[in-house]
Amino acid sequence: MRVRSEAVAAPLAVVLVVAAFVVPHLGLGIVTPLIHASPARIYQFADTAPIFGWWRAHIGWGTPAAVLIGIGAVVWGQPLAQRLPWRALTLTAWATSCVWAFSLAMIDGWNAGFAGRLTAQHEYLRQVPAVTDISIGAVVRSFTRRIPDFQPDSWITHIAGHPPGALLTFVWLDRVGLGGGAWAGALCVLVGSSAAAAIIVTLRALNDEACARLAAPFVAVAPTAIWIAVSADGYFAGVAAWGIALLAVSVRANVRAGAVAAAGAGLLLGWALFLSYGLALMGLLAVAVLICARRPRDALTTLAVAVAAAAAVFAVFTWAGFWWFDGYAFVQQRYWQGIARDRPFQYWSWANLASVVCAIGLGSVAGVSRVFDAGAIRRRSGIHLLVLAALIAILAADLSMLSKAETERIWLPFTVWLTATPALLLRSSQPWWLALNIVGALLINHFIFTNW
Repeated sequence: MRVRSEAVAAPLAVVLVVAAFVVPHLGLGIVTPLIHASPARIYQFADTAPIFGWWRAHIGWGTPAAVLIGIGAVVWGQPLAQRLPWRALTLTAWATSCVWAFSLAMIDGWNAGFAGRLTAQHEYLRQVPAVTDISIGAVVRSFTRRIPDFQPDSWITHIAGHPPGALLTFVWLDRVGLGGGAWAGALCVLVGSSAAAAIIVTLRALNDEACARLAAPFVAVAPTAIWIAVSADGYFAGVAAWGIALLAVSVRANVRAGAVAAAGAGLLLGWALFLSYGLALMGLLAVAVLICARRPRDALTTLAVAVAAAAAVFAVFTWAGFWWFDGYAFVQQRYWQGIARDRPFQYWSWANLASVVCAIGLGSVAGVSRVFDAGAIRRRSGIHLLVLAALIAILAADLSMLSKAETERIWLPFTVWLTATPALLLRSSQPWWLALNIVGALLINHFIFTNW
């Protein structure tokens, strides 16, 4: 009798997650031979390792809303995804993802779960008031110099850890009169939740509409929403997802429409490079999209236009005084000046993957087990190639030793793509896997007070 891959993958994922939660509590006698570090060093602001947060059973007014959305997704998600007109489906997936994310955030309360998230000590909004209209140019020019720590004017943690595009986003938001944590949180949730629509648009372009419709309920109520609401990485994930979506549309569109979509993809992916250094790995997903082109000429045309558009974004920042590669070099220096040096790679190298399981849900783990299909890869199936590219990106980020803890947030631009994989599972089993994802997200959000 043939054993289905998900029957193996899901239990192994459970073992991985349980091990990641248990190992830090085993005591020095057992922990030290395994990872050569004390539990105190493992945690380092991740008391619920491998998740960044604190143990705190709680409910909030977002609880009933989140539960009702989850039940509705399980009962009506598949039928609606099959019956709605395409444009209505994309908007519904986005709206559902947005409300789902907001409801999960409200389990922690308005300030703690939403409005106050980006105003914390190490977050972007703390330094927005210091950036005046006159000083924006000077900020960009001096940005690299201020990345290393222990200087009088060193950037706070999150600003130092990212290129200037992230800070500039919140500065510009403030300049148009939408300052403060609530507006910043709304931007992150709106853009981050739009990744649900971007993903199904991509799948429709590279696979077919049937695949996109099967994926829609899963991406709409994915556990990744816990960290989309509210973190800037949710915003980064949304921008990158639409860059990939436009690239996918480009390789399958006619010449004129394809050129416009490719230019949009290049601008978004170029901008993404100045939101997070790690988004350079989105190039792997871009390559996967280009492989899916019907003709080599289509891929080359799309690539040329997209690269030119991305280069324009790169040129603007270079002209303004920020050289991306210098920034990346200084970020590595800053990384090892902080708590990263106290987070042992022997633990986080595999515990990071446990946090990915928590972020995508067991249903997505089951779906991921189906992407290693040689026949589908030879046929250049978009969902298979994109997910494989996302997995390689995650592995590369993990092995770089520059992602130790907090990866349920940091890797959102990659993990959101993994949430589409249950579309590959038996259709009769999909409601059960969807329910498992939803229950997992609710349990995490109600028993762990996540930092984001």
